Amino acid sequence: MVIIRLSRSGSKKRPFYHVVISDKKSPRDGRYIERLGFYNPLAKGKDIKLNLNFKRIEYWMLNGAQISGRMNSLVKDYKRNNLQ
Repeated sequence: MVIIRLSRSGSKKRPFYHVVISDKKSPRDGRYIERLGFYNPLAKGKDIKLNLNFKRIEYWMLNGAQISGRMNSLVKDYKRNNLQ
């Protein structure tokens, strides 16, 4: 089974996450199939907080990929902000 989830990178106390599609059995920061975007929770000013390749996310979801809880809320926020 594949899952869409966040993979942490960045330094200590400065998190930065990559949105990845990976096998459910692989570790959080381990091997992944494809990178679909990024999430920067500490973005300020003109920095981009969330960037997603939404077409690829929809493609993977239609092909049976599960989505993690945090990614589900991020995708909903992304859809709401980009449709207005």
